[in-house]
Amino acid sequence: MKPDDHVCLCFRVSQRKLVNWMKREQPAVPSRMSECLGAGTGCQWCVPFLKKLHAQWSAGEEPGLTVSPEQYARRRTVYRRRGDQTQT
Repeated sequence: MKPDDHVCLCFRVSQRKLVNWMKREQPAVPSRMSECLGAGTGCQWCVPFLKKLHAQWSAGEEPGLTVSPEQYARRRTVYRRRGDQTQT
């Protein structure tokens, strides 16, 4: 995923916005990431990915998701159709 690709597809929040927000706001817990333009508060598909970005940032790593935007969107479509909480 590139920096300007959307992690939160409901609210169109990009990876770049999330990373910059974390650097600026220093959230202690991943749930605070919802304060970045409502990320994770729509269909909640992106919540595990927000947690992953937060964990990377907390560990001192440069946050980033390795899934392609196309694959990410396809997996979300399946998630929405099934209505379950499994992203694996």
